[in-house]
Amino acid sequence: MVDIMNQTYSIVPYPGKEVLVFNQPEHLLDFLIHTWRTLAEEAVADRGFFSAALSGGSTPVKFYRKLAHAESLPWDKTHIFMVDERFVPFDHRDSNYCMINETLLSNINIPSQNIHPVVTSDIRAEDSAAGYEKKIMSFFHITEGEVPVFDLILLGIGEDGHTASLFPESDVLKESLHLAVNTAPSGSHSHERITITLPAINNAGNILFIATGGGKAHIVREILTSRNSTLPAAFVSPLRGRLYFILDKEAASLLTGKE
Repeated sequence: MVDIMNQTYSIVPYPGKEVLVFNQPEHLLDFLIHTWRTLAEEAVADRGFFSAALSGGSTPVKFYRKLAHAESLPWDKTHIFMVDERFVPFDHRDSNYCMINETLLSNINIPSQNIHPVVTSDIRAEDSAAGYEKKIMSFFHITEGEVPVFDLILLGIGEDGHTASLFPESDVLKESLHLAVNTAPSGSHSHERITITLPAINNAGNILFIATGGGKAHIVREILTSRNSTLPAAFVSPLRGRLYFILDKEAASLLTGKE
């Protein structure tokens, strides 16, 4: 990534991670836009396309809306995948695709064949996951046992430490064979889900966590400082790619870099 601004963020040192803390929300968004542009241009120049897997939730909404109005992005060579999806119809208020479509996809000039949603209608959840895995394998021209290399995976962090649809104590955290699986979260997470797995996430070229708000401060601190954390987000550890934490000052309020 290229630094584009002076004195708009601070760097908190943690081995193997790039932790950037922004005082102003607008500066955080500007940095994300610049990062997207840089990675997209590099990928297109190198391979002819840019692949990004996006997360749902409330945290990235402002970013998607701003990204939709960014100028001169190579949307015709950009392919959008889903990190995870609730097993609901596309027009359901809880659908990640619905949110991403409303905030981003419907507002950009991207070919329909460049959008790769998780099919959730007229199908069983396990078949949806299997179909999504096949879609990923077909796009990246890989066979069973191989793992794709997404140029960018954008992740959030739940207040329980989950990321994607990888929840605490879930057997999915141990999944090593499949790129996408269905899972049924307990508690308040009512909808069955389809999610890409840790092997797919950790093989990405760039992984960006975005976390904002003081409610995430304790979780962010544990993920970054605990060597024995069992929180799902702490299992994200790229094999060869780069790992970034993009934080506002509230989410980073408990970090010192000296733990």
